[in-house]
Amino acid sequence: MDVRGWVVVLFIVAMAVMPIVLGIIGLRALYSRRPVEQRYGSTGGLAGGAFGGLDAAFFPTAHEAGIERDRQTARTAPAPAPGDPPWGIDGDRIRIDV
Repeated sequence: MDVRGWVVVLFIVAMAVMPIVLGIIGLRALYSRRPVEQRYGSTGGLAGGAFGGLDAAFFPTAHEAGIERDRQTARTAPAPAPGDPPWGIDGDRIRIDV
C-alpha cells in the first residue's frame, strides 16, 4: 500500500473510533454534574437489581451497609421546635418564611 492507502485506512479507523470516544467523554461530563447523592444512590444496576441476592449471600456486610444507607436516606425531617429559625429546606432549595 502506498501513502494514500494508509491515509484512507487511518481516516476510516478515526471515523469508527470517534463516536465511541465522544460518547465516553459525554457520559463522563454528564455523570460528573450529578449531585453526590444521585451518583452513589440506588441505581438498580448490579448492586440492587437481579444480583442483589448474591450481594446478600456473599457480601453480607455490604448488603447490611446498603440497607442502613437506604434507611438513613429515607428518614423524614423532624418537626420544627418553637425556637427554630423561620426557614426550611425543600429539596435543593432553602425556603424562608416571612
